[in-house]
Amino acid sequence: MKKILIRIAIVLVVLVVLAVLAVALFLDGAIKKAVESVGPQIAKVEVKLDSVNLSLLSGSGKIKGLVLGNPEGFKSPHAISVGLTAVSVSPGSLLSDKVVVKSIRIEAPEIVYEIDSHGSANLKRIQANASSGSLPATNTPAATAKASKKLQVDDFVITGGKVTLATSLLGGKSFTAPLPDIHFSNLGTGPEGITAGELTKRILSEITQESLKVAEKMAGEAAKGAVDAASKAATETLGKGTKVFGDLLNKNKK
Repeated sequence: MKKILIRIAIVLVVLVVLAVLAVALFLDGAIKKAVESVGPQIAKVEVKLDSVNLSLLSGSGKIKGLVLGNPEGFKSPHAISVGLTAVSVSPGSLLSDKVVVKSIRIEAPEIVYEIDSHGSANLKRIQANASSGSLPATNTPAATAKASKKLQVDDFVITGGKVTLATSLLGGKSFTAPLPDIHFSNLGTGPEGITAGELTKRILSEITQESLKVAEKMAGEAAKGAVDAASKAATETLGKGTKVFGDLLNKNKK
């Protein structure tokens, strides 16, 4: 009898371990699927994600290879590319209506600030899409439950990023400069929390504003560099392009 109980206990332990592993695998896959399906509905651009690894026991995880595509009409291969994002959540909140995210740390993102021939900026377009975008309505209980899921983000950091300025108005050249660190804290701490869409809009807005500041600085440096390195004709051409580009930057501030 004792041996039977021991064997039953062993089987139960194995089943529990397998169940935890199954949930973990499903959760990782669900996050990847959600990002790649919901992301485009919010930002109206292609969103790709290489992998998600999240431990249910510790609540810590890593998101690798997140790429936010460019809207139609822009030439750069992407708008934002992030190699690694570290996430820490409160494990006990995963099954509740509000998931508590202790920290999100985005490391070394590559951001392309591009202005097309019509004077539209890619990041502004994505930001506008996110502001007007909404998820499709559904009547299924499971989908309704997912849609009502709220977030609380205690600490959000973007660090070590760089911005590349791309436009034909600067003589076909591109310029790259560091992106100042971006830090948010205590987002969605109230009972209502914050939705994934609202968080996306907030982040994109800050990234756009900071990238615009960097782009303005690079445009000025491009004009100055042209005076030192280019011929008179090329300098005048680039100078005109820089002026037009500067006007477009001011337009995209609004």
